[in-house]
Amino acid sequence: MMFLRHRLLRRAHTETSQVIDEFLRGDRDLVPSNAVVGLIVIDDVRYLMQLRSQKAGIFFPGHWGLFGGAVDDGEHADAALTRELREELDIEVNDAKYFTEFSFDFGFCGRGQVWRRYYRVAVTARETEKMVLGEGSEMRAFTAHEILILPRLVPYDAFAIWLDATQRKRC
Repeated sequence: MMFLRHRLLRRAHTETSQVIDEFLRGDRDLVPSNAVVGLIVIDDVRYLMQLRSQKAGIFFPGHWGLFGGAVDDGEHADAALTRELREELDIEVNDAKYFTEFSFDFGFCGRGQVWRRYYRVAVTARETEKMVLGEGSEMRAFTAHEILILPRLVPYDAFAIWLDATQRKRC
């Protein structure tokens, strides 16, 4: 029994490594685009995170990240956030507050600039009980400290969480 468990764990690790290695090699035609992100804060203490699926064709597979996604052509950012959170968590967001935006310059490859816009979404622990995970392999609430020591964390989401946890209250 122990031997079988060991083989299954080794196989899962190998498959995970292959997906991440493929992402790091840049073999896929991933195209950066404008995106919206829900910085979902539970009772002003914890952040709701998604463990991104272990699959090819997405940015940062197997990493913890915030909920959100690409803005469709002609779509307003607020509408994109509402759509993304409905798809990923089956929730309706009414009071998302713009928090910050990061821009990335892909001029080196002729793609121009794209942005990643963060909205702070305050929820209660009771509200999270109604959420249904629609994308990713897991969702979990963490404190900022717990998040920032995770080994596989989407880097720009980590920075947004750090900003919210340490700088927002100072402004």
